[in-house]
Amino acid sequence: AERVLVDAWGNPPGFESLGMIVPAQTSVLERDSWGVIVTYEKEGHIKDDDADSIKYDELLKDMQASVLEGNKERKEQGYPAIHLMGWAEKPSYAKDSHKLYWAKDLMADGGAHSLNYNVRVLGREGVLNLNAIAGMDQIATIRKEMRQVTAFTDFTPGNRYADFDGKTDKVAEYGLAALVAGGVASKLGLFGKLIA
Repeated sequence: AERVLVDAWGNPPGFESLGMIVPAQTSVLERDSWGVIVTYEKEGHIKDDDADSIKYDELLKDMQASVLEGNKERKEQGYPAIHLMGWAEKPSYAKDSHKLYWAKDLMADGGAHSLNYNVRVLGREGVLNLNAIAGMDQIATIRKEMRQVTAFTDFTPGNRYADFDGKTDKVAEYGLAALVAGGVASKLGLFGKLIA
């Protein structure tokens, strides 16, 4: 996964993942390739009380400012600056399945628009992160493919969101808004296909 992200798609090294889901019929080196980076964060049970009160347009402005701040380090490492152009799909939360969806439109200096389509699956002790990386012109394909990916994505019995035990389980120090906003550029899931 790191070789694809760094060597094939031109992203900075050092991002750790559990792996990638890629289409079997397309090489990761082809222009119409795409991939889903899979990570897991075990930082506690994430409360979803803030689901209906998040102001996503204000959150977007904060995220755009964070991306601009992170560009200095990217340039020092020899990578082009990246810009968060806006929502490709505004965040939405499915309360029944405890899955959070959103997509970002990104553009690197001198490059085309990239799509980062994010799904967060909340569990008892943490969150499974699925981040699809593609070109912006592939958004219809990615929406369709991510429905299939999320259909087979769930936690095992005992580890599901509903299995949370308030007496014994740790609660995360953040809610849904922080999942979308992240902290630093890598946490924001800012990946591009700059070389392929």
